[in-house]
Amino acid sequence: MPKTVTQSQRLGELGEAAAKKRFLEIGFQFDGRSRIEAGIDGIAEVMDRGRPLARMIAVQVKATEHSKYTSETDASFTYLLNSDDLEYWKPSNLPIIIVLYRQSDESFYWKEVQSGVGVGARKLMFDKCIDKLNRDAVDRLAALTVSKKGFGYYVPPLGDGEEALINLLPVRLPPEMFVASTDFTPKKAIATLLDGKGARFDWIIHGRSYWSFHDPRQASTSTIVDLDQVDSIDTSLLADHEDIQEQNNFAYLLRQVLRHQERKDLRWHKDKALFYFASETANTDRYFAYKSSKNETEANVVNVVRDKDNPDRVAYVRHHAFIPRFERLLDEWFLVITPTYHFTTNGMIPHSYPDALLSGKKRMDNNASLRGQLIMWHRFLTAEPSVGDLFTEPETRPERAITFGEPPSVELPTRVPEDVWGNSNPSGPDVEAGPEWELDFDEA
Repeated sequence: MPKTVTQSQRLGELGEAAAKKRFLEIGFQFDGRSRIEAGIDGIAEVMDRGRPLARMIAVQVKATEHSKYTSETDASFTYLLNSDDLEYWKPSNLPIIIVLYRQSDESFYWKEVQSGVGVGARKLMFDKCIDKLNRDAVDRLAALTVSKKGFGYYVPPLGDGEEALINLLPVRLPPEMFVASTDFTPKKAIATLLDGKGARFDWIIHGRSYWSFHDPRQASTSTIVDLDQVDSIDTSLLADHEDIQEQNNFAYLLRQVLRHQERKDLRWHKDKALFYFASETANTDRYFAYKSSKNETEANVVNVVRDKDNPDRVAYVRHHAFIPRFERLLDEWFLVITPTYHFTTNGMIPHSYPDALLSGKKRMDNNASLRGQLIMWHRFLTAEPSVGDLFTEPETRPERAITFGEPPSVELPTRVPEDVWGNSNPSGPDVEAGPEWELDFDEA
């Protein structure tokens, strides 16, 4: 009877070869073992820019042609380790990882075998974003090779450098602004303006002083100021004020102006202190097309998520959002953007349990997604109206009193490990409270 090579044997050899190629691509060495191996297919050696570090990782490769993994979704899956393999691995003096390779989509995922849970610690939980075997995994892999006993340990970052964007947008201020005296309180002023036409709220009142970047004598705000006490002043007189309270007042004015400028497309959530993309109609997706760092792209800024078991039912609607903070740094004003998400039931009604949805979404965010969101917000806040604008026609787009420059960037000597992007506070960062005279109102 002629000898044959089974499909299982061929797939095993293919998986080991693919794994070796992948380790070489991420900058590690990989040496395969002999055909009499009992549960370790090869040894990966950590290298730093081609320099071997004599730090070894034992690797077991499991290959499949096209099968789905257990409980596989777009975000995760589970894998059950063989109990005999676990017994073999227990006395090992090397860290051991399992690499899962699927030929149909050329996907590679990895996990340390000691991270198993459940009965016999056999069940591995894979995150399809975090647990990919690629360049972003090199620091986590290297960390496995350092003893964790003693008072502490440190693994220097490996790999090439990268450009990092800072989530600051320089604010370009108009050269002049207007101040006036007023007998109105903020609450009374809002009530007065809502009774008339063309109400605008890109102003602040503190004490008996009114500030704005528009001339109140030429707008609906003429009814809330003393017309003979309106003065045009150099913006720098207030923007560069040294008093911290005056800086807070100016920062609040900037936020009110931003809220007014983008009122056609963004909504303000007072309790969570964030801006989010508004739905045009209930249960309808919304997209924003823009140029990313390299290519033309579009973002699904209002995403209708449907129930998997009942596609006709909307589970929730996810809105792209950001927490704004205006800061004065080195005599210049910046808008600090913290990307996040807002959740509703149909695009209009706030969701009853948004924190759980936000926590799940934040766990999936990584360096690339956060960078993309920052670029998207910059493109939106600096976009010039044009014919065919996805959101508003040129004649209806509000005039912009403040504009924004490019986010600054820095060159990092090494890449930032993806696993440091996890947010330990799923509710989002702390938000500084606004001035005590901040009021909640809907603009007409």
